[in-house]
Amino acid sequence: MKLKSIKLSSELLKEKHKDLPGRIAIMIISALSVLILAALSSVLIKIFIEGASVINLNFLSETPRNSMTEGGIGPAIIGTLSVSFIMIIFAVPMGIFSAIYIHEYAREKWYSRILKLSVNNLAGVPSIVFGLFGLGFFVLIVGKFLDEIMDTGLLFGQPVMLWASATLAVLVLPTIILTTIEALAAVPDHQRYASYGLGATKWQTIRDVIFPQARPGILTGVILAISRAAGETAPVLFLGCAFFLPELPLVYFDFGFFEIPMINPASQFMYLSYHIFILTTQSANPTLTQPIQYGTTTVLILLTVILNLTAILFRYKFRKTLREVRGA
Repeated sequence: MKLKSIKLSSELLKEKHKDLPGRIAIMIISALSVLILAALSSVLIKIFIEGASVINLNFLSETPRNSMTEGGIGPAIIGTLSVSFIMIIFAVPMGIFSAIYIHEYAREKWYSRILKLSVNNLAGVPSIVFGLFGLGFFVLIVGKFLDEIMDTGLLFGQPVMLWASATLAVLVLPTIILTTIEALAAVPDHQRYASYGLGATKWQTIRDVIFPQARPGILTGVILAISRAAGETAPVLFLGCAFFLPELPLVYFDFGFFEIPMINPASQFMYLSYHIFILTTQSANPTLTQPIQYGTTTVLILLTVILNLTAILFRYKFRKTLREVRGA
């Protein structure tokens, strides 16, 4: 017995010595991961400490003043939320229905691979290219065409919020399509066949069987796409994003006793990421605007974190509900 235990221990030592390169690789990867987390944490801590001293109710609601060295970022917040809202209207239905068609209807067609390859390539296009595409297509072609047939002068044929939202919708469309395809693919095929066996049509199967189960993944992709669009600068650079615009991008409908504010898609706007870019590169005194830079960056990061946490919470809620339904 002692000889066997000695042999086993010697064999284990030999295996450990043989796996020495693997252990070294794991140690290097772990060290690099710690360094990356430390660098990210130091940057975030620096931003949050500097930004926390600036953020208050006035900073979040007031307009910039005195060459943007004073005041707040209220118009930039409203502009970012307005552009994101219009972008959702454009991107979400188109992305979800495109993914349903690619995965459920064209999955056995010869051009299905071409469609998926095109979507993957579109996801790798730089954001500045989308900005130039939006300026050339939406403003110079679609906008001018609408002005000509509607005789509206120069209403649509100029950079405005509508075209910035449409460009961002094209930017995030691959993200929504790919995440929706993955969510649809996660639903087992035997549930589709069971639904067909009970006499349901293909659309009824998608609507009542597949889509409810894929909803957590679809919603996660949508919110992640929104958080990505909120941090983009290049696509809105040429499409109505203003350097300084204290007026809110709103239009008021008068109903006599009261007025209802609504987003004006034909107006220019301020944007959080573009506001940071202007303060750091185009300001007459970047040192004087540095507190506002940190405050705006903190607000943008918090907005992105809130959107990501919302995606996680909704995904958990829908998965929990789905497990309860399956358990029942």
